[in-house]
Amino acid sequence: MTAPIILVADDHPLFRAAVLHALRNALQQVTVLEASSAATLSEVLAMHPETELILLDLAMPGARGFSSLLYVRVERPDIPVLVISSNDQPRVIRRAQQFGAAGFIPKSSPAEAIGEAVAAVLDGGTWFPALTAERSKEDAILAARLAQLTAQQFRVLLCLTDGLLNKQIAYELGLAENTVKVHVTAILKKLECHSRTQAAVLVRALESEGMP
Repeated sequence: MTAPIILVADDHPLFRAAVLHALRNALQQVTVLEASSAATLSEVLAMHPETELILLDLAMPGARGFSSLLYVRVERPDIPVLVISSNDQPRVIRRAQQFGAAGFIPKSSPAEAIGEAVAAVLDGGTWFPALTAERSKEDAILAARLAQLTAQQFRVLLCLTDGLLNKQIAYELGLAENTVKVHVTAILKKLECHSRTQAAVLVRALESEGMP
C-alpha cells in the first residue's frame, strides 16, 4: 500500500508539527506536504497534483473566511478537504459542510480524533462533530454559484473583493487586462450579480457569522 499524500495548510508551524505527529501515529506510512498561507496552498497544489487529502485551517493569511475551502473545491474538486479550525461554532461547522468540506476537526480535539477523521475521509467517508445548526438555503445557493467559476475566475473574484481595478488585477495575476475584463463579465453572469460591488458583497458573506 502506497503512503497517502496529505497537505497540511496552517500558518502556525507548531500546530503543523502537532498534526504531522498525529498523522504519523495514526497511519503506518504518510507523506506530508505543508503550506502556511492561501498563496502557498495554491503553489503546493500546483506542484503536487497527486495530493490525496488537504487539512485546511480557515484563518490562514490571504484567506477570507471560507475562501480557501471554496478555492480548493473549484481548483481540485477531486481532493477531499478536512477543515481544522479553532472556531468550532455549530454555524461555522455547518457552513464548512455546505461549502464542500468532507469533515471538520476542532483544534481543541485530541490527536486521536485527527487520525480518526483522516482515516474516515481517506476511506471515502466524512467526519463532522454533532451538528445543531440548520442548513442554510442562502449558503446552498452561494455555493452552487461559486462552483460554476473556474479557478482563475475565483482568483479574479477575490481581487475584485479587495477593490482592485482591472489593470491592478492583471498585474497581480499576470494576465492581460482584456482577459481580466472577460473574466469579470463571466463572473458577474455566473454569480447573477449586476455590479462588481454586488459580487464583492457575496464574497464578504464568506467571512460573516463569527469567522476570523
